[in-house]
Amino acid sequence: MEPLSTTRLDLRAPLCYAEAPDLKPFVYAGGGGPRGEAVFCFELDPGESRSIEPDRKRFLGALVFAARAEGGAAALRIPPGQYLFSQKREALGREDCIDLAVEQQKDGLWERLKPESLLYLRYLFEDGSPVTQLFRPCG
Repeated sequence: MEPLSTTRLDLRAPLCYAEAPDLKPFVYAGGGGPRGEAVFCFELDPGESRSIEPDRKRFLGALVFAARAEGGAAALRIPPGQYLFSQKREALGREDCIDLAVEQQKDGLWERLKPESLLYLRYLFEDGSPVTQLFRPCG
């Protein structure tokens, strides 16, 4: 696995998606172009979302939505704003996503940022391979 790279991202325009309740989190659907692009939004456990050593088993809360980039009305989105942003050039499963999110949180707290209690997980196909991205709103 490549080393973690957490950056601050100023997302200037929303990333828009259509609701897809049939999609399962932590499963990359595959395919190139928009067919393989999906996003999942999770609430984070309030007690763990600001901890420097969160409990990984309690870290993720409820799934807020599952969406895909094609088809239907683009009613769901990752809104513009300031984010902690991390990505890996591979399709990560649940445990690796949680590990990445926890490391991202630690980096943000170390920088004295205030990460919010939402996490966006985005899968896409870019430059010939799957990519996993995490967006975490921060103040």
